[in-house]
Amino acid sequence: MTAILPTAQTADIFYPSADGEPVAETYDHLYAILTTLEVLKQYLAERQATVLANQFLYYSQGFPKLRIAPDVMVIFDVAPGGRDNYKIWEEDQVPVVVFEMTSKGTQEQDQGLKKTLYEQLEVKEYWQFDPKGEWIEEKLRGYRLRGEKYEAIADNRSEPLHLRLAVEGKLLGFYREDTGEKLLIADELMQALKQETQRRQHAEEQAEQERQRAEQERQQREFAQQQLADMENLLARYRDRFGNLPDG
Repeated sequence: MTAILPTAQTADIFYPSADGEPVAETYDHLYAILTTLEVLKQYLAERQATVLANQFLYYSQGFPKLRIAPDVMVIFDVAPGGRDNYKIWEEDQVPVVVFEMTSKGTQEQDQGLKKTLYEQLEVKEYWQFDPKGEWIEEKLRGYRLRGEKYEAIADNRSEPLHLRLAVEGKLLGFYREDTGEKLLIADELMQALKQETQRRQHAEEQAEQERQRAEQERQQREFAQQQLADMENLLARYRDRFGNLPDG
């Protein structure tokens, strides 16, 4: 059962949405957070789900200090869209998948307190991504809930998301299990759009060249047909005046 403490019967409790702390340690960590957020938002756009990044997750009603801010969390069976913060007791769903962009400085917390808390909250999958490879040599490490405990994920597959995860430099790559298609980040989408635009322009240029060639061939045929018709008219007038042309 999800480990949520008993609720306090205190009215008008304030649950802050920010604490003034930076979103991420470095640009690499921030970029990994933002790209993961955007990719998963696009992927789940047609689902009853939300993806939140670095926002407070409150897990015990009446105790605003009992909170955590996952770098990226995915929650199913809730209304899509953003929130200032997320209160489990209001939406009656815990995150299904959590991503932490970890570093040497956050290793102890990510591997200790956070892992234990996500386990107790029954977060089905917990992923640690170390973009600089500071303490996770392979950069990516995942855990899946089996019973009440996390077990290491060996194949980098996310069962709830139906995605395969891959380390691509300092970013996470996501691939659909059904098609193998990669979920593109903004830069890749722009590059794909540029390539598609160039391909379409090339196809249009080829089509225009083909149209011009066909038009030229049509004009040449018409010119040849007109020349043939003029020759036949000339021969006909000659026969009318002089008779048939002599043999040889």
